[in-house]
Amino acid sequence: MKAIRVPRHGGPEVLEIADLPDPRPGPGEVLVEIRAAGVNHLDTWVRRGLPGIRLPLPMIPGSDGAGVIAATGPGVTEWKAGDRVFVSPGYSCGRCEPCGSGQEPLCRDYGLLGEHRDGLQAERVVLGARQVLPLPEGLSFEEGAAFPLVFLTAWHMLVARAGLRPGDDVLIQAGGSGVGTAAIQIARLFGARVLTTVGSDDKAGKARALGADQVINYRNTDVLDAVRGATGRRGVDIVIESTGQETWEKSIQCLVRGGRLVTCGATTGHDARTDLRFVFFKGLSILGSTMGSRAELLRVARFVGERRLRPIIDRVLPFEKVADAHRALQERATFGKIVLTPKSPA
Repeated sequence: MKAIRVPRHGGPEVLEIADLPDPRPGPGEVLVEIRAAGVNHLDTWVRRGLPGIRLPLPMIPGSDGAGVIAATGPGVTEWKAGDRVFVSPGYSCGRCEPCGSGQEPLCRDYGLLGEHRDGLQAERVVLGARQVLPLPEGLSFEEGAAFPLVFLTAWHMLVARAGLRPGDDVLIQAGGSGVGTAAIQIARLFGARVLTTVGSDDKAGKARALGADQVINYRNTDVLDAVRGATGRRGVDIVIESTGQETWEKSIQCLVRGGRLVTCGATTGHDARTDLRFVFFKGLSILGSTMGSRAELLRVARFVGERRLRPIIDRVLPFEKVADAHRALQERATFGKIVLTPKSPA
């Protein structure tokens, strides 16, 4: 079978298309024929290498995917060949206290496909039967590969960690990113007022079309001034952060007294400066967030299936163009997700 592989750390040029043996499902496992696989910033970090973290290379990247069940292993009764499925990006032990209480990302064995073990950018993959979920009726495979990681991440940040309430003012940094496009829609679904930042006028129009009330082009506008102007100098109740070092200081300054900042990543660097006086004088909460629970993913899938939330796809590329996908992410040249397919899109 054909699979994308990271043989060693480096630039996009190290990515290769490898011919690997077809996998076979064992007890409790299913073989999934992947029809579409999402690309995330995580893939670029796996390729480049993460400081202080050893990754098992060579690695097949990809945390998002959708396809059909091709075969089932012994003991699997809930799936049959031909079933349309999408893949849950995270996995855990399923036995510990966090797993039992619906806090799977806090499990000591929690990991992500495409980071801690081989991922989904391959023609066929073997997964545990609980790792796959029914693809909502009417959703394309490309859409099924575009929503799980980013929508689950954004949902957990806003709903579980920040305690999003109707009427909250929410600032979403990097509104054109996968997490950003998801967070805009979720915040609107809950009746919040949405402010977001983007890097171009073209992205600004797309963010408004998603439901953002105030769009700030950070390349030509001071974000803090714009937030203060839009809120009558009050500030926002919640900031959704995934960019890190480049935006961190102003994200904190944008918060109202008692405000909540939730961070899930650091695409521009992790060594961010925090003036602690803002934190304790204003009673701020700084919250970390990674992925979310299986229950949250099922709820997200229901809203996506009902078209109340919509996966945003920037472009669809064949596996052979994976290096172009990585370059586009690094250059911030996308709005929403890039999706890869084993065959060239029609």
